[in-house]
Amino acid sequence: MRGIRFFFNYRSRDPSIEKASTDFMSIDTIQKVRNFHKKFSQYQPTPLRSLDGLANKLCLDKIWVKDESYRFGLNAFKVLGGSYAIGYYLSLKFGININELLFDDLKSHEYKKKIGELTFVTATDGNHGRGVAWAARELDQKAIVFMPKGSSKFRVNNIKKENAEVIVTDEYYDETVKIAASFAIENNGVLIQDTAWEGNTKIPTWIMQGYATLIDEVFEQLKIEGKSTPTHIFLQAGVGSLAAGVQGYLMTKVGKERPITVVIEPHNAACLYKSAKIGDNNPHSVKGKLSTIMAGLACGKPSIIAWDVLRDYSDIFISCSDDIAAKGMRIYGNPLPSDPQIISGESGAVSLGLLAEILQNNSYGDLKSKMKLSSESRILLISTEGDTDPDHYRKVVWDGKYPSS
Repeated sequence: MRGIRFFFNYRSRDPSIEKASTDFMSIDTIQKVRNFHKKFSQYQPTPLRSLDGLANKLCLDKIWVKDESYRFGLNAFKVLGGSYAIGYYLSLKFGININELLFDDLKSHEYKKKIGELTFVTATDGNHGRGVAWAARELDQKAIVFMPKGSSKFRVNNIKKENAEVIVTDEYYDETVKIAASFAIENNGVLIQDTAWEGNTKIPTWIMQGYATLIDEVFEQLKIEGKSTPTHIFLQAGVGSLAAGVQGYLMTKVGKERPITVVIEPHNAACLYKSAKIGDNNPHSVKGKLSTIMAGLACGKPSIIAWDVLRDYSDIFISCSDDIAAKGMRIYGNPLPSDPQIISGESGAVSLGLLAEILQNNSYGDLKSKMKLSSESRILLISTEGDTDPDHYRKVVWDGKYPSS
């Protein structure tokens, strides 16, 4: 099915409904996360781009894009969550506050003797695993990364370059997560996975907290530039960790005046959309191959802790077809004369493709109205990845694969 499916979540603004706690993203936690990431010598806030020409063409006030292709030289945002989770785990292992964790100490004989040899284990479609592998190497630890069948060879090789062991399974993503979890238990490893399930919520919460750096940078950058805050935020979702982390941040920092939040998934992996539409307050899985070019969003099972937050605070759930993501990639890569070029991969570009489709396709006039998109709207998009699979990127942007309807 091509196009868009949407569900308005009226629960999100209903004050009579008791909501899930967002205490996991406290002011103190946000500061701890920022302080931790600043300890990496490679740390720099990623750019916040303004697409003023496109905003004018689409009859909007502003479009801002957080360009995560610059994050630690890894071409994606995922390293923020995995690195913080590893850092927090090590700080607890050493019995110190994470603010006092010094990276040089991790390599000392004293610390090595105290904690022994650790192996961090994860499952990934690419970006998360590369981030975990990079963080483990930077903190002088070992990583083993499981990947589902059909994974991009380019993504596999990038993870291997971070000195991690990579195991490509014969299963799809959700089964690969189970394999990684079993391996960690059987081999005394530490599972660094953003998917949360009963009995496995602690580390996924730390991963969600790690994404505070991204959204805190945005609000800091807007403040420095003297800009108004967004009226709308579009958030891609796989298991939902980034979207829930941002939503938790918004509740802590902005509260009831928070922007309208739109959660976006591929049609074939729309587990959050499905869960919201069923409406029984529980997370629901999507089965099958989860076929989509948006590899970073090809997750069939929601994180239970992310779902609780998204269920209660997100305003709109949308699933869309692959041509929407391809459209976003082409718009970013071929900007209007006054706008900067942004190299954005399939999962990174879907939010822009969706925004353009809603505003340019008359079939979605009712959706546009209900979303309160107007000439006064200020939109924040997050380009979560660059061309993490360059061959496929060129097939879309150069050769026109997945053309717009």
